Amino acid sequence: KSTRAIRIITSLSIVIVLVSSVSSFGLGRISDSIARIDVFNTVDNRPEKISKAEIYLVVGSDSREGLTKEQIRALRVGSTAVAAGGRSDTMLLIHLSKSRDRASIISLPRDSLVTIPEHPSSSNKETIVSARPGKLNWAFAYGGAPLLIETIELATSIKIDHYVEVSFAGFAGIVDALGGVEVCTKVDIDDPKSHLVLSAGVHTLNGIEALKYVRTREFDRRGDIGRMQRQQQFMSAILRKATSTGTLLNPFKLTNFINASLASVKLDAGLSPDDLITLAKQMKNLSSDNVRTLTVPISNPNGRDPIVGSVVIWNDALSADLFERLRNDLPLIDEIIPTPEPSASTPAPKTPVIVDKFKTRTSAENPCGEIK
Repeated sequence: KSTRAIRIITSLSIVIVLVSSVSSFGLGRISDSIARIDVFNTVDNRPEKISKAEIYLVVGSDSREGLTKEQIRALRVGSTAVAAGGRSDTMLLIHLSKSRDRASIISLPRDSLVTIPEHPSSSNKETIVSARPGKLNWAFAYGGAPLLIETIELATSIKIDHYVEVSFAGFAGIVDALGGVEVCTKVDIDDPKSHLVLSAGVHTLNGIEALKYVRTREFDRRGDIGRMQRQQQFMSAILRKATSTGTLLNPFKLTNFINASLASVKLDAGLSPDDLITLAKQMKNLSSDNVRTLTVPISNPNGRDPIVGSVVIWNDALSADLFERLRNDLPLIDEIIPTPEPSASTPAPKTPVIVDKFKTRTSAENPCGEIK
């Protein structure tokens, strides 16, 4: 397995691998190629920064911009006009420890019940909409990245340092540039909404098939929870493919991957190429065993709010514990040393008990076992 780059997840990982691979081409060329967006200037009432860990918000937007008519037909989704503005289909908080020896990827369900802060109306900027309950992805639809950041910071009390966004077209382009990505499903998939049909077993998916796979949420009655787990597994598979010797030592494939990556992501204006190269150097030897993926703790995945309707409700106690650990740069996994028996004169060394209350996974885990 390659140790050249951290096996994190989705856009942030792609950027790190990308910049590590092409840094010799010159910073100016990289800087000119990556789209920048100003997302923090209008964010108000931000939490205090407690530790020197870094928090990235990674958003997968369902904007149809960049998709061809053939791709839109294959996906069976509306056009750019139908989905004007885009919505946040995937939201991840990525925590990088100060020492860069640990990383955590936390999926935030798009239907999470949150308070959306006061904001200008999307139809009339002079009209101010008061704070009110809503679904998390509504914040992106109503006010783009700035309102989404403010909503998440209000819900978690965690200050977000950087923002990364990738669209439908960008995601598909990256998968195709890699020559497809291998996935494994333990059960047959026949989803009426995403129109994905897969038999149980191992499959190599192209870009459009991959989009269907990470959007699938109806076939197993697990909704967003099952979908987020498949997204985590798929993005880990992307990184395994992107950092494999078959990609890194293949100039044609590497060039295609670099070009697709440059065209696919948007970064916040404050994230410079220097920052990315420093980050890549710090993290290139991070063990995949120290990269944990999880979903924010949930008390009711099928909750109901009298105003908002069907929602996902977080577990107040566990999510508060999780966010406190992230704020203070503390491990998510506890190691408890058992107390020796008082009657034993020379007690044997005790094996630490591992407590994983957040039910995390390592980035290398796969539902059908180890992937070669």
